[in-house]
Order: sequence, then structure tokens, then C-alpha cells
Amino acid sequence: MSGFDIAAALVKVLLVFGVTMLTIMLMTLAERRVSAFMQYRLGPNRVGFGGLLQPLADGLKFLLKEDIIPTQANRPIYLLAPVIVMVPALMTMAVIPFGAPLQIGEHLVPLQVADLNIGVLYILALTSVGVYGLVLAGWGSGSKYPLLGGLRASAQLISYELAMGLSIIGVVMLTGGLTFGEIIAYQQETGWNIWKQPLAALIFLIAIFAETNRLPFDLTEAEQELVGGYHTEYSSLKFAMFYLSEYANMITASAFMVSLFFGGWDVPFVDELAMGGWGVALSVLAFVVKVGFFLFLYIWVRWTFPRFRYDQLMRLGWKVLLPLALVNVVLTGFWLVWRAGA
Repeated sequence: MSGFDIAAALVKVLLVFGVTMLTIMLMTLAERRVSAFMQYRLGPNRVGFGGLLQPLADGLKFLLKEDIIPTQANRPIYLLAPVIVMVPALMTMAVIPFGAPLQIGEHLVPLQVADLNIGVLYILALTSVGVYGLVLAGWGSGSKYPLLGGLRASAQLISYELAMGLSIIGVVMLTGGLTFGEIIAYQQETGWNIWKQPLAALIFLIAIFAETNRLPFDLTEAEQELVGGYHTEYSSLKFAMFYLSEYANMITASAFMVSLFFGGWDVPFVDELAMGGWGVALSVLAFVVKVGFFLFLYIWVRWTFPRFRYDQLMRLGWKVLLPLALVNVVLTGFWLVWRAGA
């Protein structure tokens, strides 16, 4: 590995991490401003111009809050749980390409931290690790409400991971690979997967709402039933880590959705590689706009639909989404066999 490759990798790591953290900050502001717009009120508008510095004020508030550890808590598990939740949430963006490859002299630099040959499985593996953090947070707090929230989290996330994983199989069958580069290249040649896998896209969209614990699937922290859920006993920076990981998972899920079904950074009928630097800029802009749309959709759905009951949540996952995902895999297989025979 040459010095240029090492430097390029380091720059991409810092860029992806910095942009992700900045987006998380802006999402905390957008969450409140968009909800205020929907409810005909102003939202935060006092700190900075138009409330732009409100995320910094929130971060300062978390820093200055008293850090309390309950006396009944299992201290090692209690302290480890936020880390287990936060670290995988920040690592998942490493394999998602956010733009067309950039030509720098003789070097072609992919705008992607790591092009793993099992990129899709990498994301699924890391998101499943985050479940342990939620369960350990509930168990380690030494309190009944967090424990119930942790148990709900384990049941909910495992249930919807099955449907989400099966919905991805259809895309993998079409593209014949697990790397995001292959998936995006396939969509450049044949069109976006949303037109070929609409059922899988719908299942995946519903599943990522449940996987990120967002309304109407936030049963793990339902305040009417569990006070605050699995993080009830957390305060200061440890609570902030749960808070930030939720938004980091929303960003990753949106980027995942865009890459699988909406062409990733690709702009239809445009050859970004032939346009040089302008093509790279256009591809990055396209990726940002697509991801931004799904982040807005997260907020829109939260302030539009009521929360499910827990039995409804489980019924939807096991009796509706899982069978539909299996049907989609079977139909995709039949279509591939028919196309090969034709």
C-alpha cells in the first residue's frame, strides 16, 4: 500500500466521520424545525441565526449535566452499553460509496472508505451488534423499566432484521454480488432496483424504521409505558451516545436504502465518469439529495403516524413482512430462471 493510498484512506475516514457527525447535529435541529412546521409553530429559533447553533447548545448541555450512575446498576455493563451502541453506528458508513471515483493524477480514488467484497453483510453484522448494547443497557441499569425496554429491543430488532435481510436477497440475486460497487454498477446499466424490486424496497423501508426505533416502531422507549425505555437511567454524555447513535443509524439506513434501490450516487442518463471533476461533484450531490429525502421521510413519518401496540408490531414483522419477503425471493428466483431460459 503506497503512501498516497494511506493518505487518501485517512482523509476519507476523517471526511466520512466529520460529515456524519455534522449531519447528526443538523438532524437534531431539522427534527424540531420540521415538526414545528407541521404543527404550525416556530421551533428553536433563539440560539444563533434561525436557531442554527441549537445543536451546539444541546451538546454543551449534555457535557455540563451531572453524570449519575444508579447504585443498583451493574457498573461495567452499564458503562459499556452506550459504547456498544455508538461504535457500530459510526462504523457502518465505511463501506457505502458516496460519489463517483475521483481521478487524482494517475490515481483513481474511490469515494468510499473500504470497498469490502461483503459490504452488505458487513452492515448487517454491525447493525445486529448494536442490539446487544440496547439489551445490556436495560439489564445493566438495575431497573425494571429499562429492562423491559431492553427486552422489547431484542425482540423487535431480531424480528425485523429477518425481513430486512430477506428483502436484500432479491437485490443480491439480481446483481450477483455483495459489494456496493457491483450493486450501483448494475443499476447504472439496467436502471434502479426500485423498479425491479418494489416489494423488497417497501419491506426494507418499513424494516429500517423498526431497526432504528423510530415512530411508529419506538416501542423500546415508549414514554407512556416505560418512562424512557432502555436508557431511562442514563444521563449526561452516556445518554447523548444513545441519542447520537439513533441519528447515525438513520443516516446509515438512508444511505443503505439509496444504494440498494435508488442507484446510490448515480444520476440517470448521465455519465459521471466522463465529466471528470464535475461528474464527481454531481454524483456526491445526487447522493446527498437522495439520503436527505429519506432522512426527511423519517421525520415526516414520526409526526404523522401513531405508535403501534406491541402485539401489532410483532404481527406485522412475523405474519406480514416475513412471508412477503420470502415470496419476493421466490418470485425473483423464478424470474431469473425464466430470463436465463429465454
